[in-house]
Amino acid sequence: MFSSLAYLAICRNRATSPQPRTDPNRTLVGRHRKDSALTDHFSALWFVNVDNGNSQARNQNGNELSILIHSASIGKDEATQEFKFHSNKVVLKVFMYDLPPEFHFELLDWKAKGDNVWPDLKTKIPDYPGGLNIQHSIEYWLTLDLLSSRFPDISGTRSAIRVHNSSEADVIFVPFFSSLSYNRYSKVHPQGKISRNKLLQEKLVNFLTAQKEWKRSGGRDHIILAHHPNSMLDARMKLWPAMFILADFGRYPPTIANIEKDIIAPYKHVIRTFVNDSSSYDNRPTLLYFQGAIYRKDGGFIRQELFYLLKEEKDVHFSFGSIHGDGIRSATLGMQTSKYCLNIAGDTPSSNRLFDAIASHCVPVIISDDIELPYEDVLDYSEFCIFVRTSDALKEKFVINLIRSISKEEWTRMWKRLKEVERFFEFQYPSQKDDAVQMIWQAVARKVSSVRLKLNKSRRFSRFEVGRTKRTIVIPSAKNFW
Repeated sequence: MFSSLAYLAICRNRATSPQPRTDPNRTLVGRHRKDSALTDHFSALWFVNVDNGNSQARNQNGNELSILIHSASIGKDEATQEFKFHSNKVVLKVFMYDLPPEFHFELLDWKAKGDNVWPDLKTKIPDYPGGLNIQHSIEYWLTLDLLSSRFPDISGTRSAIRVHNSSEADVIFVPFFSSLSYNRYSKVHPQGKISRNKLLQEKLVNFLTAQKEWKRSGGRDHIILAHHPNSMLDARMKLWPAMFILADFGRYPPTIANIEKDIIAPYKHVIRTFVNDSSSYDNRPTLLYFQGAIYRKDGGFIRQELFYLLKEEKDVHFSFGSIHGDGIRSATLGMQTSKYCLNIAGDTPSSNRLFDAIASHCVPVIISDDIELPYEDVLDYSEFCIFVRTSDALKEKFVINLIRSISKEEWTRMWKRLKEVERFFEFQYPSQKDDAVQMIWQAVARKVSSVRLKLNKSRRFSRFEVGRTKRTIVIPSAKNFW
């Protein structure tokens, strides 16, 4: 008989904001240390203006740098603030290309007037299509947030602002709605030889590689969104030095995309958020819930195997399902009345089901060995998720026995934590404090110092090359870059 402690790491810390993990290796064995240890040895990431004596850190143009520092062993009063910005925070400065509308809002059937590249957010905001399209809409929300950064920030919670001088920027943002382009325009029409999606990628590569900003950094400070696993399929091999914002790394070789240089962003959940959830362990009658595609290729074989292992179990709902018809309504009701929700690897390591479960306050049971999770450097998922290795999940009775061994008290702690963290995964306009948009910008900001380090190292000898004119950065081959 196994012990549930072998897979449960349920944190006793009840704080309401994410925090860095003091142990870089996620452990699935044993319980977390007590609250006092977390408070006394808390480590936080802060974005501050660095004041050393009378001087401040500035870049070559005299602008304050967005500096990432590590503050360890801070006091208890400070620790309770957790992942809050310093009151004198430096906001991420983002230069966004004014790409022609065909790369962004025109894909939503918005028509530009005159020479305007962007819609007027004070009049009407173009709608994003619903259904499964919405789950990869990250590009839309981030672009709206940058466009709206010219408005007063009354709440003072903004994590990024748009700047119009690229030399002042921390990063360069490429507003190509690549996931929408793939979803809507990847088919070749009978009268054409190339799809609109493929054509836009070709145009984008030609545009970017011709820009002084790209040449200056070799693209390493550029942000490119490719959240749908099949988006940017052609361009990714040419634009790989950039910082990609992705759902996972399932369809990328590690030389093109990896956790060191790229960002994992959440899906936008499809089902509605469970507002005013006062449910309890006893009034969620279903123990374990899964509804979706069961037969999947690649790593998704596990779904089929688990279906046969669990379909006859009492209090388990494991069935086929889709968003068509009343699929979303059915899934919403099912998740909101279940204690645990299975999140199983499909065609790729991640799926939107995890974020639907979080929005439903249904404790996720993650069976996906290669999954990468958003903001995991500052958010401990073991506080509100159960992780099971694929090899163990395939053992008869393993999953169901594990779930049944979890006490009501342990489930309640995870359920409460889900309600605390759900805001980190909400996409909305206008963006709110610590929602998904702000969390993504903060994740980008945490990469800035690493990008800057690599760029500065690459320039060490450029000023002293005898007999050579100043040249742009040469990007090494993908296999040797990281």
